[in-house]
Amino acid sequence: MTLENANFTHQCLIAMPAMSDPRFAHTLTYIIRHDDDGAIGIVVNRALELPLAKLLSEINATPTAPLRHPAQPVLFGGPVNTQMGFVLHRERGDWSSTLPVEDGIYVTGSRDILDAIARGEGPDDYLVALGYAGWSAGQLEQEMAENAWLTCPADADLLFALPLEQRWSAGIHRLGIDPAFLASEAGHA
Repeated sequence: MTLENANFTHQCLIAMPAMSDPRFAHTLTYIIRHDDDGAIGIVVNRALELPLAKLLSEINATPTAPLRHPAQPVLFGGPVNTQMGFVLHRERGDWSSTLPVEDGIYVTGSRDILDAIARGEGPDDYLVALGYAGWSAGQLEQEMAENAWLTCPADADLLFALPLEQRWSAGIHRLGIDPAFLASEAGHA
């Protein structure tokens, strides 16, 4: 498979240690769509200083039931449209704007899922993020060729079970690599 015809949907991008963009340094980004038009992903390991309960309160969705994950922070999903919210989750549910990604993982961008979470009726496993990461056509492939990212297969454990601070290194370890041995520049023969 060449980079020109690669599809990174349902893969995690692992920022290389030398990533110069501070918005993506040491991030793990779940790719929810990659096609000829570009790619969209959600950073899944960078917390904002905004607890989920406060976000729900700010949008007038004050919890009426205990939150399943009360300590869970809202995530920095990426630098694009940082006022736009997304919920990455496992159960399909019946929310108005849910798109399947792959392997039982979905993304919802409509408010009704946040209302359901506040009522204790949302999915069991979910991440709430503000913003997303976006790449224009060919941009992600170019960044891959420049050694900015590694990729690893995504799964529910990596996305939902591991603590945020362990996700980046866990992605690297899944490739059988010790992060200390990663080169910061691509080799050219």
